[in-house]
Amino acid sequence: MTQDPQMIPAWVDGALAPLDKLEVHLRGIKHRAVSVFVMDGDQILLQRRALGKYHTPGLWANTCCTHPLWGEAPRDCAQRRLQQELGITGLDPVWTQEVEYRADVGGGMTEHEVVDLFVAKAPADLALAANPSEVMETAWMSRGALEADIASRPEAYTPWLRIYMAEHPAAIFG
Repeated sequence: MTQDPQMIPAWVDGALAPLDKLEVHLRGIKHRAVSVFVMDGDQILLQRRALGKYHTPGLWANTCCTHPLWGEAPRDCAQRRLQQELGITGLDPVWTQEVEYRADVGGGMTEHEVVDLFVAKAPADLALAANPSEVMETAWMSRGALEADIASRPEAYTPWLRIYMAEHPAAIFG
């Protein structure tokens, strides 16, 4: 079966079913997601979302986040999106926790996500090749600097990154 990148796993009447990604966000339907944090010690690789993204354009987020395709395993999804968004290959993302959140992401859209969080250790020679349709900028930031910057200018960060840092730091930093 060919996987349609617009069909993602969402809950319908208590069971997972493939639904259109945009419809899920417009209706605020609970759905599966994956978030990855690539780390170098206490430094987190962040990305600034491309201005063409359909929600939260230009905001800073964790290394990458997405929705698994229908039938795709979360870890496979994490590796796929690291490559598609940032050109990163060869990492071994380790699952740390499942997180559920609901957040307004603007444009009449709501993310109600059940997220598999993954952390991957960056090698010293990590090569990045950001996809400009996904990512406009990348930066490495320490936990302390990130927490301070989120506190001083929360509007620069995606709602989910603010939630992860405030409510789930142990899943990221151990």
